[in-house]
Amino acid sequence: MHGQARKVKKSFSISLESEAFLKRIRKERKVSSESETLDVLLGELMTAQRQCAIESAYVDYYDSLSDEDVTEQRAWGAFAETQLTEGVR
Repeated sequence: MHGQARKVKKSFSISLESEAFLKRIRKERKVSSESETLDVLLGELMTAQRQCAIESAYVDYYDSLSDEDVTEQRAWGAFAETQLTEGVR
C-alpha cells in the first residue's frame, strides 16, 4: 500500500475478535501480513473520516446561507442548467 513509506514498530494487545477480523480481511484481500492489513484498514478509516469532514463542511456552509443566498444559488443553478442543455444540442 505505502511502498517505501516509513514504518514505526508497535506492539498492541487486541481482542480475539479483532484478531480474527484481521486474519479474515488479510485472507480476503490477499494482503501479505496482518500488520499491512491493519495499515490498509487504518488508511481506509482515515479516508472515510476526511470524506465525512468534507461533507460536514458542505452541510455547514449550506446551512449557514440566508434565504436570500439560497434563492440566489437556485437562480444561478437554473441558469447553469439552461447553458448546459444548450451546449449539448
